[in-house]
Amino acid sequence: MLPFANLSFWEKETFLTNVDYLIIGSGIVGLSTAIHLKKKQPNKKVLILERGYLPTGASTKNAGFACIGSASELLDDLNHSSENEVFETVEKRWKGLLYLRQLLTDEAIDFQKLGSHELFQANEKTLYNECIEKLSFLNTSLEKITSIPRVFQTAPQHLVISGMNGFQHAIFNAAEGQIDTGKMMKSLVSLAQSLGVKILNSIEVTHINTNEVVTNYGKISFHKLAICVNGLAKQFMPNEDVAPARAQVVVTSPIKNLQPNGIYHFDKGYYYFRNIGNRILFGGGRNLNFEAEETDELNTSDQIINHLSSLLETHILPNSAFTIEHQWAGTMGIGKTKAPIVKHLKDSIYCGVRLGGMGVAIGTIVGKDLSKLILDSTS
Repeated sequence: MLPFANLSFWEKETFLTNVDYLIIGSGIVGLSTAIHLKKKQPNKKVLILERGYLPTGASTKNAGFACIGSASELLDDLNHSSENEVFETVEKRWKGLLYLRQLLTDEAIDFQKLGSHELFQANEKTLYNECIEKLSFLNTSLEKITSIPRVFQTAPQHLVISGMNGFQHAIFNAAEGQIDTGKMMKSLVSLAQSLGVKILNSIEVTHINTNEVVTNYGKISFHKLAICVNGLAKQFMPNEDVAPARAQVVVTSPIKNLQPNGIYHFDKGYYYFRNIGNRILFGGGRNLNFEAEETDELNTSDQIINHLSSLLETHILPNSAFTIEHQWAGTMGIGKTKAPIVKHLKDSIYCGVRLGGMGVAIGTIVGKDLSKLILDSTS
């Protein structure tokens, strides 16, 4: 490709000059930020830069879980953060899911409110009992957020009909569901472009200066800049509490008479699976080697892929023949807390990052909040 300096007058004028709002990252947050900036200020030039030919981090690679948190996840979060912070983040997830559905429509993203099940193995009796003891507290807190009475309910009958093996208890979550990730991203891109947002792919930002970025093809000046690269943000924000966390996923071949239907979590959310038609998508295993998985590399590891395959055979699909037909990795943004970072960093530079593995739920509302922060700041 040509360096920017060799482009025509028309190309420079249309795409690269007089950029009011420059956004790094064309994932859920980047697109949502651009959409809301353009809706509020339709005559301003909004440009998104994406280093990949598709969004590089997690937005096109996630499992399509419309989640707010399982019982054991929330209890684990309460061990590390204050009650207010935990439930404020849960509220953002819930409101984010409602807003995503409103923004794009359920049909466009293939939203299915099937609920979810958290599964517990035989050696997790203590954890399960802790969840049961706290179920009333969790339900009271979540009803205030969702208006759903008894979000969490025990579901012993589900294990009998699921065909799974090795799980002894299940807790149903009535507030969760699933989407088609590809359809969601296609709809976000279409909406952004319909509003006049410009997206340039295969443009990698290497440095950020006060009012310009340096890329692999040259420099682009901006009035205000939004960093929306989530787990890849450390290179631009070394002092912020956000780190990459690789998530690995496999999808099976089609399975005749597939029984598990809906979404499932186990081991405090470190493992998760769902059906995609008559296939099973299964992801997780980051807890096998936290240090190795704190990476933005998008290759898969034999250790985790083999472990996922083994769990499919022994626990999830013990009576079904299958092969692994797809495998991939994505990069989440995590930190000491799961609350997102929506912040004015310095000068004309802002960020919306650290979605804590809940990008589907929280991404669009983070973009909306970030756009408001940018617009409310003095020029």
